[in-house]
Formats: sequence, structure tokens, C-alpha cells
Amino acid sequence: MSGSSGPCPGAAFVDEAKRRGAATIYAAARNIDSITATGVERIRLDVTNPAQIVAAAAVAGDVHVLVNNAGISTSTPLTTGDEENIRREMDTNFYGPLRMIRAFAPALARNGGGAIINVVSALSWFTTPLSGAYSASKAAAWSLADSARLELAAEGTHVVAVHMGLVDTDMSDGIPGPRVAPIDVARAALDAVESGAQEVLADDWAAFIKAGLSLDPAQRYERIFGALAGGARVRR
Repeated sequence: MSGSSGPCPGAAFVDEAKRRGAATIYAAARNIDSITATGVERIRLDVTNPAQIVAAAAVAGDVHVLVNNAGISTSTPLTTGDEENIRREMDTNFYGPLRMIRAFAPALARNGGGAIINVVSALSWFTTPLSGAYSASKAAAWSLADSARLELAAEGTHVVAVHMGLVDTDMSDGIPGPRVAPIDVARAALDAVESGAQEVLADDWAAFIKAGLSLDPAQRYERIFGALAGGARVRR
């Protein structure tokens, strides 16, 4: 099951799932008419609506792989930004996947385990003056993936956290820097499900940020902002 709106278009996950021979694909979106893929079961779903999540879990009871891909960005700083925007980002980017995991974990367990893919972000590991709310929500989503992996391991459910820089979507319009193709993110995520990997670094930017986590914060941000000023041309 894949959400169609978020950091990586759900259509990429649908296409890759089809290529790998998935028997049934559930595609979910707030606006069901926005789902144009053929050969899928469409589900109306807003991840901030608990009742719709419960209904979706009831419909897709045979699910084996859950893709948590819904997300929003409001470009809101934490110390001065509108608190309602901060709550909106947390509600969608953290509480949304949390609700989805809690609703679908029993079905995954009944079906033998399966996998959950949480599409996170390299911004779970750093922030900028205008991404405070988004980074905080994605840091929480990263922690959620780790916690869910530990808590659901006994049920045979594997949890994958997918990190990447800019994906070539409407969400990244106007932001300078190289972009990774949505299909490459989807392929890397599903490869991790098949291989048993716990974390995906879907592009060079994610690998660059992850490699700097052991640095002192001042050094880490000097390195990050230096790369941004230089056009973010980084290498693994």
C-alpha cells in the first residue's frame, strides 16, 4: 500500500511494485481522483484522519508491504513560525506514519510479517533556517522507524527508513540542488525490503549528511552549508 502524495510520488512505488510482480496494489490519497495509475485498488486516505486510516486497514487486510510516504512542508522555522503550521507538519509527517503503523501492524503480523517502508529525509539529520518544522517532524519519523523496527521484530515485520535529499517532485520546486529520480528512491526502498536492509541512503546527498553525523555540530553545519553554497555537488 502506498500513499500518492509526499516526498516521493506514490506512482513511483506503484510502478516498481508492478515491475516486481505484486499481486494487489493499494494506492491511497486524500483526493482519490488524483490516483491515475491503472491496475490498482484506490483508497481515499488522509493520514491525519484516524477514521480513514482504520477504514483503509480494514479494506487492505491482505497487505504485505506498507509504504508510509505522505508528507508536507510549510517552510516554517521553529522559534518564530506559526505554531499551527508546526502542528500540521508533525501531524502529517510523524503522527500520520505512527497511526498507519499502529493500524496495519496487526494485519502484517497475521500475514506473516512483511515490511513497512518509512520515507523519511536527509533533513532528519540536519536543518536550515526555514526547515525547522519539517526537520523536527522528520527526525521524529526517523526515531519512529527505529522504534517500530524493534517493537515489531518479534512479529516478523521488517521496518525500513529511506533517507534522501531532494526528490524531483513539486515539493522541491524552487530549491537549488541536484535531484534524485522518484523511481530510484522506490527501487532502493524495495531493494531494502528484499535484502533485509534497515536503512536506505537513496542518493549522494543522504550519504554525505549521514557521514557527518559524528562531527561536532559546528563542524557538521560548516560542512553542510559549505556544500549547499557550492551547489551541493557531493559524492559518496
